[in-house]
Amino acid sequence: MQKLHQSWLAIVILVLFSNLTFAIDNPDAPDFIAEFEVREKPLIAAIEKPTNTTGDYAVFYASYLKFLDKELNTVYKTLRTKLPADKQKQLKASQVSWIKYRDLEFMFIDSTWNNKDFGTSSGISRGQYKASVVRDRVIQLMHYAKTF
Repeated sequence: MQKLHQSWLAIVILVLFSNLTFAIDNPDAPDFIAEFEVREKPLIAAIEKPTNTTGDYAVFYASYLKFLDKELNTVYKTLRTKLPADKQKQLKASQVSWIKYRDLEFMFIDSTWNNKDFGTSSGISRGQYKASVVRDRVIQLMHYAKTF
């Protein structure tokens, strides 16, 4: 029984500390994600105000999506300048495909979370889901930019 506990303890410790290896990056590289999170903080705070009306959410999510689009374009350009020509072509193809995905995903979000099925809160859900799609891509490109 004690060997079983020791085995489980070893596995748990290994799993917990194995994630630390993913954090090894170039310590001199700029922390694009931390800087991004500072820039997005006021927009998130505006969205999370408990006194928001449904109309406020629509305005704040539209503003946040505009911010995310700007961030996406900035990090895409930053990453592109760091890559050799062959990788630039791959990045461009990837981004074009991602934009097609985003547009289709937004259409799905709009048709799924509608006033008829989900009432006035559907606008909040649409804003959250759309923002998460774009934010995830921004973060993904920032990880790439930090690597190169």
